Amino acid sequence: MPELPEVETVRRGLARVTPGHWLEGGQVLLARAIAHPANEAAFLAGITGAALSAWHRRGKYLLGQLTQPDGSPGGYLGAHLRMTGQLLWLDPKTPVQPHCRVRLWLSDNHELRYVDQRTFGRLWWVPPGVGPETIMTGLRLLGPEPFDDSFSVAYLRQRLAHSRRPIKNALLDQALVAGIGNIYADEALFLSGLRPLTASDRIGSQRLERLHSAIRTVLTTSIESGGTTFSDYRDIYGINGNYGGVAWVYNRDGEPCRVCATPIRRLKLAGRSAHYCPRCQR
Repeated sequence: MPELPEVETVRRGLARVTPGHWLEGGQVLLARAIAHPANEAAFLAGITGAALSAWHRRGKYLLGQLTQPDGSPGGYLGAHLRMTGQLLWLDPKTPVQPHCRVRLWLSDNHELRYVDQRTFGRLWWVPPGVGPETIMTGLRLLGPEPFDDSFSVAYLRQRLAHSRRPIKNALLDQALVAGIGNIYADEALFLSGLRPLTASDRIGSQRLERLHSAIRTVLTTSIESGGTTFSDYRDIYGINGNYGGVAWVYNRDGEPCRVCATPIRRLKLAGRSAHYCPRCQR
């Protein structure tokens, strides 16, 4: 599933190419890809004629800001890629992929194409004057962004102080911190020297500071690498992310630790995989 670095990479790509382009229409190839409005014709009517003027990210959600020809707000084009979603910037003559779900035609002969093999991702049109969280209700549940000042060591200490759940599970909770998933939880825990099963309330102040710093370091490094591709993730041009080649532990079960050469171990935790070094992480 695309996590914060992958979604941020897509956001940055869209922010470079779409400003100044007008939505001239589109085609919905899979009705359930549209979360709102329920009628795909209403979705296309809502966005057609507006310009994609800016892009924002909140956790793993994307928000394309729409502007009407007279300069008034046009609402938002919202997206969540879920497990296998891709937003691709293409020439409309490009052959349609087998898993293409929505095609959006823009001015100057460009196309924004939504491709999703597993079909868990969704698109929204949020009308002007309506808060995105009113319609994209998952936004209401998100905790602070990892790079925001509100995501501080003090915040982590307060939120984890009375929690017995494993720290890996805590980091996957989007209400604690937005945007972290399986990949970067494993990576941050390695850099901070914490095992995935460590109880959240047993982490001392010094190690909590290391964890806080590790989260930001790992996310920054991955964003600079264009994210991680192990299966389906691609940027807007269809290019793989490069972080997977330098990952510390994620998806490296049995391979030598890059620090101590001890074989990386994998365990199941609440139905998810967790990767760690038994020597570097205590």
